[in-house]
Amino acid sequence: MENIEAASRAFPGRSFAIHRIFSALFLCVVLLGGCRHEIAVDTAPLDSAGMNYDVIKQLKSANITTPEVAEVAKARQSGFPDSACLAVFQVYRGRSQPFNAGDRIAGLIGAGISPQTVVALAGLNQLGPESGELLAMRLAGISDETILEVARHHAQGQPVLSGAALARMKNAGMRDKTLLELARRGVPDSESVNIVLLRRRGFNDAEILRHFTGS
Repeated sequence: MENIEAASRAFPGRSFAIHRIFSALFLCVVLLGGCRHEIAVDTAPLDSAGMNYDVIKQLKSANITTPEVAEVAKARQSGFPDSACLAVFQVYRGRSQPFNAGDRIAGLIGAGISPQTVVALAGLNQLGPESGELLAMRLAGISDETILEVARHHAQGQPVLSGAALARMKNAGMRDKTLLELARRGVPDSESVNIVLLRRRGFNDAEILRHFTGS
């Protein structure tokens, strides 16, 4: 610094130029610092959706993004509880995935699937496009237990009756416990026609279960 001041005295014509250089450098430092400053995410939609402040703080500490705020708000507005919102959000973050299932969760909750089942589906990574089949199953009156069993088989890449097949069996008068057992056994969808055929021939649920032991 002393050298610079000495140079300024020795060459007074250069003093102004030196000050301009330092001013420009200072401005660059300020601007670069401003670029690194992150804009705070607006979590007002979560508050508007009725979410508890403590849960909002936890989501903030997890660095929730603006698009994720919108998705969580959709889920919360559908009646999905605070604790479930946080649990599913953490599941997605645990897989290094952005949370983007707000609409799907809202649809499942609106169809009557329990929050606990939805959280379990998230854990199985079954809240993507495949959740459309699960939604259709619930609308057809299939129980949460059976829906979850079908999702488990899907997640593990194992054969299982389709939602459409289970709906046809329910319409044929088969009990929920029977449908759940067929799903647990991993009866492939290719057998669904035979199951419905036996039912129409008068076979009861116990007799059908004896014929189909699974894969």
